[in-house]
Amino acid sequence: MQSQEQRATAERILQVASKMFAERGFANVSVRDICKETATTAPVIYYYFGSKKGLFDAVARKQISMSAFIANLASASKNADPRKGLESFISTYLSTFPEHAFDIGLYMRDSASLDKHSAQRVSDDLEKISGIAEGLVTKAISKGLFRRTEANLAVDCLLGMLNRVIFQHIHFAKSSDRESYSRFVADFFFRAMK
Repeated sequence: MQSQEQRATAERILQVASKMFAERGFANVSVRDICKETATTAPVIYYYFGSKKGLFDAVARKQISMSAFIANLASASKNADPRKGLESFISTYLSTFPEHAFDIGLYMRDSASLDKHSAQRVSDDLEKISGIAEGLVTKAISKGLFRRTEANLAVDCLLGMLNRVIFQHIHFAKSSDRESYSRFVADFFFRAMK
């Protein structure tokens, strides 16, 4: 069993490595670099994480996970009124999206290849998010609020609008009034689905 001091050391290594891997990727960060920034030694890193790859995998599991975001979306979407559920989904999506999960360095195993495990984690989480939205759209269709259509295609359109704002911010540092955009998307989506 690890002592509180050992847990703190492992957490400090994880935090520093997270920042370094996110900025530079796996191939461009050495164990020596991490040791220097954390004032530890290589055996300490190997003790807690087994290897540089083990440390990278621990960072990716922690940073790339969208489980808290998914739980927030599911919770925010639980409303008997499908319109309020979708509005809450849209607002929560735009206001709490975990942008750190898309730090490019966390997907770069080598200098020019994607880390398949990191990409698969995100893909799985995005499918869960899509499932929550699809449940909301299906409910709205069944209550007669939306016209009969393929819910999965409607969700693809909705998420496309939301992701445009998120990824413009992440990749191009474009700011937007997310609250106004949230209201606009909800109104636009409801009008399009009638």
